[in-house]
Amino acid sequence: MADVSLTTSSPAEALIRDETGPQRLIGYVLDVGQADKRARCWLDLDARHLNRHGVLHGGIAATLLDSVCGATASLTVDDTGRVPFLTISLTTQFLAPTSSGRVTAMGQVTGGGRSLLYIDGSLRDEQKRLLATATGVFKRVPAERRT
Repeated sequence: MADVSLTTSSPAEALIRDETGPQRLIGYVLDVGQADKRARCWLDLDARHLNRHGVLHGGIAATLLDSVCGATASLTVDDTGRVPFLTISLTTQFLAPTSSGRVTAMGQVTGGGRSLLYIDGSLRDEQKRLLATATGVFKRVPAERRT
């Protein structure tokens, strides 16, 4: 994967906060305003995000990766990143632990067509150390099925 900036500075309207239950529960922010059309998702870690071993819980890492990959898929058809895509499959690999600071996930389209997209995701810490990766398949929700 190319070394792409983990910049998290976008216009306020490009930052999605507290939109979904998981966002409100976990506290992450979704950035859909980068010029490269790759969504970013970041979370400032605190004790609520750590497992019994004192490191980022794998389920939270997977949630960040799932969210950023879905938003990256959405950016292929909608500049606001809000057209829904459903996760068909998501495979996550956990590579390194972390327990403090900000973690940032980023998505990258790797293939697909009109309704299915293949997206890779990466999760890094503030030192750009790779913590986890994911590969997923995402399906566009047809307009007539959106609620």
